[in-house]
Amino acid sequence: MGQCYARNVERELDKSFGYDRHFAAKYELGKEVGRGHFGHTCLARARKGDMRGQLLAVKVISKAKMTTAISIEDVRREVKILKALSGHSNLVKFYDACEDALNVYIIMELCEGGELLDRILSRGGRYTEEDAKVIVEQILNVVSFCHLQGVVHRDLKPENFLFSTRDDHSPMKIIDFGLSDFIRPDERLNDIVGSAYYVAPEVLHRSYSTEADMWSIGVITYILLCGSRPFWARTESGIFRSVLRADPNFDDAPWSSISPEAKDFVKRLLNKDYRKRMTAAQALSHPWLRDECRPIPLDMLVFKLIKAYLRSTPFKRAALKALSRAITEDELIYIRAQYNLLEPSSTDGRLCIENFRMALLQNSTDAMKESRALDILNALEPLAYRRMDFEEFRAATISPYQLEALSRWEEIAGTAFEYFEQEGNRPITIEELAQEMNLSSAAYSIVRDWIRPADGKLSFLGYTKFLHGLTMRSSNARRHH
Repeated sequence: MGQCYARNVERELDKSFGYDRHFAAKYELGKEVGRGHFGHTCLARARKGDMRGQLLAVKVISKAKMTTAISIEDVRREVKILKALSGHSNLVKFYDACEDALNVYIIMELCEGGELLDRILSRGGRYTEEDAKVIVEQILNVVSFCHLQGVVHRDLKPENFLFSTRDDHSPMKIIDFGLSDFIRPDERLNDIVGSAYYVAPEVLHRSYSTEADMWSIGVITYILLCGSRPFWARTESGIFRSVLRADPNFDDAPWSSISPEAKDFVKRLLNKDYRKRMTAAQALSHPWLRDECRPIPLDMLVFKLIKAYLRSTPFKRAALKALSRAITEDELIYIRAQYNLLEPSSTDGRLCIENFRMALLQNSTDAMKESRALDILNALEPLAYRRMDFEEFRAATISPYQLEALSRWEEIAGTAFEYFEQEGNRPITIEELAQEMNLSSAAYSIVRDWIRPADGKLSFLGYTKFLHGLTMRSSNARRHH
């Protein structure tokens, strides 16, 4: 009965996508050149039109294998994402989608230079730093673009990057969006997808966002630089255990001969706490990759941080302001670049909501409509009535979590606390502090030691804890009651 029922359900699945049905008339299919999760890729030649005679790549996805509504939706989404994002120089060009009774066909540009994986192997397993930088920069460029559009890739690995040509300096293209998804700025995904070696810890915990892609880029960079995998075991469950618990090795050769900047770069992507990880735009402004001539892309993180800042209390803002005054020129480069991307007013150098709206619209594709990225502007509504100068922008876009990942954190926090003592530290009761952090009365005991008995103000410990907020676990517990 079960089988019969399944067959009936299958019969009711609508497998018509509304794509062009003249595949055979338009393209001549050639030999198979690769196999992916859900289909295989073949060479093809265009029979007519502007591209007549041109060699192309066609991904062929069998309709017989689409046995659930979800698998049909996955194919529809892959085409949508490819179509929306096509046009970026490090993303495979999408030309057409066709279908017939048996298959869906995704027609794309042909990349003849082979996989990044094969190039790594052909170079004896590792790259020089200079060559690795060229690769990592291209990956970050396209991933920062995807993330701003609200697309999380979820399967970044060397097999999914192809070179356009066999040439040594060929540009690299990301090819497979079969596991990608749209994600709103405040959303978390929960399905475990991707490849074991590259999967981020929070994916295994089933609550993740775009930061999971940054972890995968950390794994790829680690492999490029030293030729071995940071997390390895003989079984899949062993690899997962290693990802969750083990620290990557930076002691053995060749790490001793690799620059401290490169090491720091990888460590700031392979942080198990996703909140401490660099975003793609931040990674492009990291000292290892920094290049005065290359613009840093707009970062959705700035929008998220400003949203949180606008919702925070005056006391919290004072704490952030002190922190933002303590950071070094190094951290300021990214913040200044983001500020300039928002094109502050030429008269008073300030920002209003229009600056944020225009910056998003200038970067907008159809993907942004799907991921509803523009919805975040609703949270920036206060900036319709007032303006933000650079000093406040700096306070709003500083991330205590990310700063905590720096080796200089103690020093920064110490300096910040001195500023806070001068300007923002005022007497505060336990009740008031608990309210600031929206804690239940049961949690009062936690914050008791954060207040100095002498003058009723926050101690240094209290200041750093207050900046940090309570850990996710305790705040989740609160939400469920």
